[in-house]
Amino acid sequence: MEIQKQDNRDGRPKSFLFFMFIFLFGLAAFFLCLSAEFQKAKGKDLKWDGESCYLPENRAFGLGIAALVCVSVAQIVGNVVICRGFTKTDKTRTTIFCIILLLFSWVNFAVAVTLISVGASMNREQIYGKGWLNRECYLVKDGVFAASGFLSVTTMAAILGAFAFKVKPSLQVLKLKIRV
Repeated sequence: MEIQKQDNRDGRPKSFLFFMFIFLFGLAAFFLCLSAEFQKAKGKDLKWDGESCYLPENRAFGLGIAALVCVSVAQIVGNVVICRGFTKTDKTRTTIFCIILLLFSWVNFAVAVTLISVGASMNREQIYGKGWLNRECYLVKDGVFAASGFLSVTTMAAILGAFAFKVKPSLQVLKLKIRV
């Protein structure tokens, strides 16, 4: 029995590193969103002087910004890696399925980024007389950051699914030869 390494010059063994990079950034975005859900401003933080309101900056603002960075980096890197492979292959059912997964990931990404952005900006300092919008203070509703975390996970699942379908044919790195 002889084991030979297959010469793979198109960079496919690096695919595991990209997969882990995307996975870890997506996981970080999820946990940052969950942390922001528990750290967001609450009604007891709101101060009212009879005419205008004040809400101090909250930790959820920074957590939301960090979640935005993580989900954005994972989305962009995942799409660049996957789309790079489209130029090398013919149109097949797998390619069409990958395109559908990528479109699904972009829709989820857009909604998640919108929710995270709005939630994070509402946790920024809302000054007396300025507020968040129209001189009024706003609080993030329960579940907004949790929903955005769920959308971040589904975004990453779609990207990783498309990624897995694109690299599936090239995962054979070792070739076994049995001589009798």
